[in-house]
Amino acid sequence: MKRLKSVFSPDGQIKFELEITPRQIFYRVFYNNKEIIKNSNLDIEIANLKSPKFDLKSFKTLRFNETFELPWGEDQFVRNFYTEAEFKFEKFILKVRVFNDAVAFRYEIPKNQETATIEDELTEFNINLDSTCWQIPAFMPDRYEYNYEAIKLYDIEGSVHTPLTIKTPENLYLSIHEAALYDYGSMTIKLNGENILSSNITPLSDDTKAHVKLPFNTPWRLIMIANSAIDLTKNRVMYCLNEPPKGDFSWVETLKFIGIWWAMYVGEWTWAPGERHGATTAHAKEYIDAAVRLGIKGLLIEGWNEGWEGNWLENGVNNKFTVATPDFNLEEVASYARAKNIELVGHHETVGFVDNYEAQLEAAYNYYAANGIHYIKTGYAGSQIVINGKKEYHHSQAGVNHYQKTVELAAKKKIMLDIHEPIKGTGIERTWPNLLTREGARGQEYEGGALRPSHACYIPYTRLLAGGMDYTNGIFDITNSVKRISTTLARQAAYFVTIYSGMAMAADRPFMYEEKFPELFEFIKKVPTNFEKTVPLLGEIGDFYVVARKDRNSENWYIGGVTDQDGRTVKFNLDFLDDGIYKAHLYLDSKDAHFRDNPYGIKISQKRVKNSDTLEIYMAPGGGFAIELEKVNSL
Repeated sequence: MKRLKSVFSPDGQIKFELEITPRQIFYRVFYNNKEIIKNSNLDIEIANLKSPKFDLKSFKTLRFNETFELPWGEDQFVRNFYTEAEFKFEKFILKVRVFNDAVAFRYEIPKNQETATIEDELTEFNINLDSTCWQIPAFMPDRYEYNYEAIKLYDIEGSVHTPLTIKTPENLYLSIHEAALYDYGSMTIKLNGENILSSNITPLSDDTKAHVKLPFNTPWRLIMIANSAIDLTKNRVMYCLNEPPKGDFSWVETLKFIGIWWAMYVGEWTWAPGERHGATTAHAKEYIDAAVRLGIKGLLIEGWNEGWEGNWLENGVNNKFTVATPDFNLEEVASYARAKNIELVGHHETVGFVDNYEAQLEAAYNYYAANGIHYIKTGYAGSQIVINGKKEYHHSQAGVNHYQKTVELAAKKKIMLDIHEPIKGTGIERTWPNLLTREGARGQEYEGGALRPSHACYIPYTRLLAGGMDYTNGIFDITNSVKRISTTLARQAAYFVTIYSGMAMAADRPFMYEEKFPELFEFIKKVPTNFEKTVPLLGEIGDFYVVARKDRNSENWYIGGVTDQDGRTVKFNLDFLDDGIYKAHLYLDSKDAHFRDNPYGIKISQKRVKNSDTLEIYMAPGGGFAIELEKVNSL
């Protein structure tokens, strides 16, 4: 005997259907009356708990509708509008929420004992395997830092990370992800023995998925749904599935910063102490003065502490987070920065030696807080992390819990974080707004041959669905032989719009901005790190992406676009603008620009526009454009 229960989105376009049999439950998803996810199993295996029959004990629904405000981000206001259903079984409660553009569900395990060991999660996503997906492999040494590849679902080997973005043969776009990831391993996706997409939770070193206190809620399993690739980038359901802020975060502020960083990548300075050491007191003061001249609020200093000597990737256990190198006086530099009204961004590179880091964590955060340092960039560059003496995946329950510990401790100290080699974003920034950004994909440190022009055209539809990214934008020294950049100059400015980050780094050395291209740097200086509204305009996955964003603190708009190795002309309306006249500051590729042959080909101009106008913009191969729309007159 089977029972069917249906849950509809508020607009009626999406239906979640649950089929209940004595031994199994399946779900299906329909969009506009077409089945887009076929019979898919739902279950979770708990140690020492014999799987009972799936007898539905109760079923209830509710409709929820609110609009909440995010303190910072791509959109100031997010509508949280869904139909919720609660299916109560003996083993767990299945909580389901159906939005107008997504389906989400999670397992809620009751307190029938004090603790539980999760042995496996058997969630399926039975999607047509002839669909195309854009994927990066999971359980690899470089974590999320791989180039996205387009393959058929039936060609998935091993496991792949989420967000996993999919285009069905019917030209519908889906992305499988998760939200509110706490105290549990990250979900990856594999093909199971039935040749169906299935969850594969990142295991602990003991091969279990998690050890939890009861009651316990798993993260939400999230399926975003859109009719086009560009519409997929509008989805904000991940934040709706997270709780409101836990406490007062009125002190949180987004930041734009420069850094003692890129000079090391191009070989001028070193992280380790020596004749060419970058993080010296003298260099730090020079950069602070440069930040003042450039009108940039922050400065990142890497390589300031003991532990960078020798093979630091293998010797991370030697890192000391409260001990500076002999040529760097943190107290003096911090005092100098405060006098100049510049925020320092401290740096903690753990190299994955989490035991060493956690032993110093409280003292290290107190050290920064005592010196008026309110921002930290953390790093976990090892292929695995060491926790409690065991090697674990960054994305295991142990890793997730460590990252969360840093976020919560930072909140107590009123410190904001930029996490590199992180756990992926799952929307917890709504609850913990002091987590301003993450890395979690290949950024511009991979320039010099490992990044293709198409990379920045993949991530808006994949990685950026999980939230903001520190891409380390604004490299103007494009033709440097050590780190040859595969973009045009205009595209470097475009990144500040196309790749959102609550902490945005203008990553090149100051002289490139002051002496070489000061006019283009004006755009980088002005573009906000906090927006009221985002309007994705045009794009196709891996080909191009164009987006407009409105400043939260003015009437100005900013538009950015990027393309792959092919040049193209894009045309879009300005009907998202309010009435009135805007002065458009345009930073465009020249007609002869090319990421290899003429990367510095740029055309800078101004014109007056209004909301009834259309812009037609050329993007060179590997190029892009940036536009500031400055409101000058209201009608």
